[in-house]
Amino acid sequence: MANTLNSRESIKGFDFEYSKEHNFYECRGEVMYDDDHDQMPEPALWRAAGILIERLKERGIQSLRNHSEKGWVEVLIND
Repeated sequence: MANTLNSRESIKGFDFEYSKEHNFYECRGEVMYDDDHDQMPEPALWRAAGILIERLKERGIQSLRNHSEKGWVEVLIND
């Protein structure tokens, strides 16, 4: 499957880099906080990850988005 994945996908000013080792795309945005002071993804980056999921779906690749600390958003590739 990795052969059908680009090493980078640029969406709305965000560059998602593909990690072959972890089988996901990742991009780092601003560190943001919700009302409970929990870290959350930057809204524009989160939307861009959704667009990436749709692009991958058009190529027959199933994926889902996730976020972690320090502004990172990942698009995990389902094998």
